[in-house]
Parts: sequence; structure tokens; C-alpha cells
Amino acid sequence: MTVLLIALAQLNPTVGDLDGNLAKLVDAYQRADAAGCDIVAFPELSVTGYPPEDLVLKPGFVADNRVALDKFAAGTGDCVAVVGFVDADRDLYNAAAVCVGGEVVGTYRKRFLPNYAVFDEQRYFTPGSGEVGGNDPLELYEIAGVKVGVSICEDIWSPVGPLATQAAGGAELSVNINGSPYHWEKDTGRERMVATRAQDAHTPIVYVNQVGGQDELVFDGGSFVVDADGHMLARAPQFVEDLMIVDVPVSPIYRGRLLDPRGKQTEPELPVVHVSARSRRDETPADAPIAEPLDEHRELYDALVLGTRDYLRKNGFSDVVIGLSGGIDSTLVACIAADALGPEHVHGVSMPSRYSSDHSKSDAELLAENLGIDFRTISIEPAFQAYLDMLAPSFEGREPGLTYENLQSRCRGQILMALSNEMGWMVLTTGNKSEMAVGYFTIYGDSVGGYAVIKDVLKLEVYELCRYVNRAAGRNVIPPNVITKPPSAELRPDQRDDQSLPPYEVLDPILELYIEHDRTANEIVEMSHDADIVQRVTRLVDIAEYKRRQSPPGVRVSSKAFGKDRRMPITHAYRG
Repeated sequence: MTVLLIALAQLNPTVGDLDGNLAKLVDAYQRADAAGCDIVAFPELSVTGYPPEDLVLKPGFVADNRVALDKFAAGTGDCVAVVGFVDADRDLYNAAAVCVGGEVVGTYRKRFLPNYAVFDEQRYFTPGSGEVGGNDPLELYEIAGVKVGVSICEDIWSPVGPLATQAAGGAELSVNINGSPYHWEKDTGRERMVATRAQDAHTPIVYVNQVGGQDELVFDGGSFVVDADGHMLARAPQFVEDLMIVDVPVSPIYRGRLLDPRGKQTEPELPVVHVSARSRRDETPADAPIAEPLDEHRELYDALVLGTRDYLRKNGFSDVVIGLSGGIDSTLVACIAADALGPEHVHGVSMPSRYSSDHSKSDAELLAENLGIDFRTISIEPAFQAYLDMLAPSFEGREPGLTYENLQSRCRGQILMALSNEMGWMVLTTGNKSEMAVGYFTIYGDSVGGYAVIKDVLKLEVYELCRYVNRAAGRNVIPPNVITKPPSAELRPDQRDDQSLPPYEVLDPILELYIEHDRTANEIVEMSHDADIVQRVTRLVDIAEYKRRQSPPGVRVSSKAFGKDRRMPITHAYRG
């Protein structure tokens, strides 16, 4: 048995920051090299950051990405690095460079290009061909006497993909580099799939994933190694950068193939690039850390924190401002912001009107005190009354209605934007997915801002996350009254959400089926949901599409989020 010492560099790159990403790559490489590692694997497109999107349509960007890769390769020594970059030939390729001894000794081009959900890789890249004798051969790398196959992200999801071909062609170890975005509880399915591929291929698999936020996407890391039987050898923590160094035992693969009930999976031997004959590992075994999976609510909360932190910091914002209503949504956003940036960088604003309850104002103030954030009160009453006076001649003889409610929301939006303009603070929007879905928000009012932190979190889950915050803190950071009082926009006397919408216990399951599972209204009714409610809810979702298109981006944490994930036409007449 041969044992390789392998480092998994779970990094947080910034898209387009070639110099910054290069510095991260060099730092991680030097630490892995100093530890005597045989291989260090970096995430997919780690030179450019993932996903680079239309940046790759700029020839100058692609050329600069190659310059950065060559600089990195020039600094390599005996430790072999597998690094993601954009390769350019007649077409563009999502590629991995194998670097050692100051040069690039091989290149692998991604074969399977995802083009579903948030992925759009076929817009930019051409799949690698792997033709024997061509300019893009599928080859193995002999490192420390072990034949290693390299693949990229989506390649590993197919049971008949490059991993199977490499294994049948002689690979004894597989290194798969990833930019795999997070959604709730994805890590379990991901690990199960990779374990199956390892068993099928009879090879250990090194799976390294990116971490960090990029616009609406958040990457959870959670890099890991499984042995040839699919057993977990090591797992990195989620949502933090990490350089995990692992001993990976590699046994001769003939025994597993001989005992495979499907018969020996044989292909012509793949060409081999000889890199090194002996392992650099000394006799001291490396610890194999297996980070405990996070519980479901901490995982979701940490994803929201990381996505928010990176969006703000990577876009140059140090501080945020939030309208604190004393309600459940703005409360959760304030908690996430305080954990993302530190409480000293969060500014809460209570903006009461004639309809604001005393407990809402006091709940907001108590929350701010518990979090240690800046808090101020700015009444909207003078602005609201000025609007009423200005519009009185035009509205004469008409009963006050929804317009008067929306005026209050727009007064608040203007105040927040004024503070943002003057102080340089980004406004965090506080609407949740349930409200976003049915259009229960005021365009140019409570929807204004730079980032919508919980736009992909249904209302019932907002409550669960608030309970989690208090459990995790071991005290009532969030005032209990915020969690127990009926939700209300407080834009008219005695207003409650359930006067305008079905109860969230009824609404949220319908929304999940309609939005995340693409069920039609008729199909949802057949699943024992009330027909009138379903028709009303799905109609609200459809007609609110134009409003959502004008809303800020926010963290994607579900399997299908509004934004770059769910792409419905604004104008359509289907009512199935």
C-alpha cells in the first residue's frame, strides 16, 4: 500500500481578483509544500473565481488569467498542484492545470458542462474531448508512484463520466476540484454520490470545494476524502477557509476489480505523465479530521451569514443600515448582519408612523441593545403627512386604501436610502421568500436596498431561525414577543398578515411546491390543498414577477431561488 499526503485547499476566491486569488493560491501551496504534501488540490476556476460569467468574453481577462496561472506554476516545487483556470485554444475550456517543478505539466478540460439551475457553463465553455492522440487527451499523472486521474465538479456526477473512464484505464486515485454552490442540506447528497463513485471506480476520491459568497450564490466548502470503499477519511468544516492535510492510503486496485460482481471494467490503458516516483510523506501520519456536520438550522444560518458578509466586503461595504420594525424579518436580518460584520458595523433605524404599536418600537430597541448595534429613531410622520397634503387635491373623494399603506413604506425606503447615500452604508432589505413570492411588499418602498438577505427563506423558516439564534446564544437575544406576536406590516389600524394572505402554515407549503418543485396549480390541488387558495396564491406569484425583477439580489439557500435560478417570463398566460 502507498500512502500519499494530500492537501485540500478550501479557499474563498473573489471573481476577477486575479492578483488576490493568486496570493491565496501561493500561500496555500507554500504551506502544503512545507508540510511535505505530495499533492495540493485547489477549487474549480480558482485563478478567476467561480463563476466568472461574462468576464470570460473579454479576451484580456482570459489572457491575464493565463499569466496568473503561469506565475503560480513558476513557483511550484516538488508538491504537485491541481489548479482551476480558464484555458483558451480555439474555444474556451473550464480546465485544471497540473503544476510541479516550476511548470504546467498537464491540463485537464472539463467534460460535463452543467446548464441547469444556476449553472450556465455551455454559454461560455466547450467540453473537453479526451480523444486519444488529439490535442486534448485524457491522461493520468503518476505522482509518488500512484496513477492519479483529475476531473472537475460536474464530471463526477455522471456514473459514466470521466471518472469511470479514468478508473477503467488505470487510475488508482481520483482528484475532483469543485465550485459546488450550496443549498440547504446539499452536503448529504453530495457525499453519498461521491462515495458511490469511489465504490464503482475502486479508487479513493479527493473532493475539494470552494467556499464563500458570490453575488446570490454561497459555497459551503465541506471538502472531503473517501477511500475506495466510500468510507469517509476526512471532512473539512463548512463555510470557512481551510487547508486540510490528509493521509490517503492507495491499495492496488486489481483486487476490487476482480471481485466486482459487474465484471472487470477495462478500457485501453490511458497515457501516463510521470511526475514523481516516491512519496514526500515522512513516517508521521497526518491527522484525519472529520468535521461534524452542522445541524440544519445552524447550516442555513451560517450560509446566510457568509453570503451576506462576502457580498458586502467584496463590494467594498463595511457598514449596513436596516429598518428595524420590531417584526420577525428585520430582527433576523439584524442578527445575521451583526454576525457577518460585527455589531459595530450595523445601524438599525426605527421609523414609526401613526399606526406603529408601542411594543414594535420597544421590541426593536431591545433587540438593538441585545445585539449591541447602533440604533436611532426617525419618525416618518412629517413626510407621510406631507405626501397626504400634496396628494389631497388629486385624491379628493376617494377612500384611503392600499395607496396610503404604500406611501408609508416608501417614506421609510427614502429615509434608508438617504442614510445610505450620506453615510456609505448599504441598505439590507428584510423581505422573506413568502412575501417575495406573492408580491407582499412595496416596490420602491420596503424593497429598496442593495442586498436581500432572507429573500430565499420562507416565513415559517424565519421563525425557526430566530428560535435557533436564541438557542445558540443561550439567552433571548431576540425578544420573545417578536417570535410570538402575530406578524403585521402595521400600515393600518390592527393590521395582520393573515388578513391579506392565507396563514403561513397554509401558504408556505403551496409556495414550496409551486416555486421549488415546479408543480402546477392543478397538481397542487390534487395533493389535497384547497383549490381556491391554490388558485389565488399561484396567481399572486405570477403577477408579482415584474416586482421581483426590480428587487435586489440575495443569498440562494434553497434548491430553486428567485433570481438567476428560477427564470419565469414576466408576461405569460399559463394558468395550469
